Amino acid sequence: MTIFYKFEGKLYANITNKCPCACVFCLRKNGDSVADNDSLWLEREPDIDEIIKAFDEFDKTGLSELVFCGYGEPMERCDVLLEVAKYVKQTTDMTIRINTNGLVDFINPAFDPYKMRYLIDSISISLNAPDPESYLEVTKPKFGLPSFNSMINFAQTVKSIVPTVMFTVVDVISPEQIELCKELAEGLDIPLRIRHFVTDNKSYT
Repeated sequence: MTIFYKFEGKLYANITNKCPCACVFCLRKNGDSVADNDSLWLEREPDIDEIIKAFDEFDKTGLSELVFCGYGEPMERCDVLLEVAKYVKQTTDMTIRINTNGLVDFINPAFDPYKMRYLIDSISISLNAPDPESYLEVTKPKFGLPSFNSMINFAQTVKSIVPTVMFTVVDVISPEQIELCKELAEGLDIPLRIRHFVTDNKSYT
């Protein structure tokens, strides 16, 4: 199983294939990997010991950042994620980022976001739309219309916990919607990154 892989000079952790969304731009709709890496479809979810063993054995030469982001929503396994993050912090100088849809309050309602303090250096949250209705159309979360506000609330909460928080939008929405996303992000004082959809379905930029 591919638990760790390199992409654009960073180390990525693929710890689950579960995701509550079915985004219209999702790479896994049309493939099984990111860029030239092996398949990211897991035979099963690896346990903590397997993940740590795979981390120890991976050649991390020149890699300074670990990103929890694979073929699933990493916060589906938030407790496992934090245990792995703790190990990485104890044994390396790597910074740690989570790429998430921001729906952990629905995925794991008992999760305490303050557990991320001093473990997670940055969080990238998929905004993807400027309002609940558009978000539902683009992201298709199984939790329905309330998902958008839950994601926004998560972003506002983690701003006081994690040093760097940012939103992302994939440019499959209209220019007008992107402008509205910029206005929303600015109002929340959270930076926004526009990601470009690559037509070969292998990656985003």
